Amino acid sequence: MQDGFGSVYIPYALERKFPKAKFETKWQYVFPMDSISTDPRSGEQSRHHMLDTTLSRNIKNAVHKSQIDKRVTSHIFRHSYATHLLQNGTDIRSIQELLGHKSIETTMIYTHIIKELNRDDIKSPLDF
Repeated sequence: MQDGFGSVYIPYALERKFPKAKFETKWQYVFPMDSISTDPRSGEQSRHHMLDTTLSRNIKNAVHKSQIDKRVTSHIFRHSYATHLLQNGTDIRSIQELLGHKSIETTMIYTHIIKELNRDDIKSPLDF
């Protein structure tokens, strides 16, 4: 943004409705491309998001350098995120919305992991 390339592509109708949205922090890419693109409609120069393959390759290289002997992908970060939210008490509907799941059943898959992780912490009401 300091170099003058802090605007991102916003779809037509949204850009008309919110003309300054393309400069707002919440619209910026977490992983932008190194190269700068020119919008053919406006001639504006901006950055796009990093390609999936580039992100995957960067994760693979980082895992290799870290000598982690496990399969790590960006999707695993998504699972970890959901699991940590559940462990911290976030309700399942909020997690469903954050992950963009249409069905709550898809989000409920994460609950079995929490049961396994918290198995020792489960107490009977008779133990209180």
